Amino acid sequence: MTRRVLLTGSGAAPVAEILSHRAKRASGGDRPTLYRGQSGATVKTAQARLNALGYWVGTPDGVFGHVTQQAVWALQKANRVSRTGRITDTEWWLLDHGRRPTPRATSGTLIEVDLQRQILMVVSGGKLYRTLNTSTGSGERYYSGGSWKTARTPTGSYSIYWRWSNGWQTGSLGSMWRPTYWRGDFAIHGSQSIPPYPASHGCCRVSTAAQDMLWAGGWVALNRRVVLY
Repeated sequence: MTRRVLLTGSGAAPVAEILSHRAKRASGGDRPTLYRGQSGATVKTAQARLNALGYWVGTPDGVFGHVTQQAVWALQKANRVSRTGRITDTEWWLLDHGRRPTPRATSGTLIEVDLQRQILMVVSGGKLYRTLNTSTGSGERYYSGGSWKTARTPTGSYSIYWRWSNGWQTGSLGSMWRPTYWRGDFAIHGSQSIPPYPASHGCCRVSTAAQDMLWAGGWVALNRRVVLY
């Protein structure tokens, strides 16, 4: 069965080129499909390539775990292909051809969140530095503070105004890892659940490891601009 690849929108992967690439490799030397739970040299090769393109996996260790799956989802979302969390012919093609998203900012250091593609981009000096999987507002109704609300992530340009540095912050809607607030109760924060689709109450979820990386690099410093669209 031919795997379907989405062709609509900016950054879509060209299906004809992927299928041609697949056919050329089919005669021998195919790299295997990789998925969570696997380990080995080929996984480490994929991790190194993901890192080189800014899809952060930490230090490549040859183990396809949670953080690597997050990076694969970010790769798939950025290029508008099926969000399987696996590395197949399509993902190998994207890695081989250096496919990365293009941030809107052409100058400055900031964080951009593409709500349609569900990716968070770290921009440094107008250039893309990191691309992370994120999960934002689900659009579902929920009850909080005595009233019903809709889980939406606002668009616009904001600045980080307050941060919680000491691990988990627990509130009425759950726990957030080292949240950095950019508007009211909206924050970028680490979570133990970052699916490849919108699932939050409105915050931007990333993995706890990714949030630690953002803190360590100063990317979520006070007054850091956060642009969502």
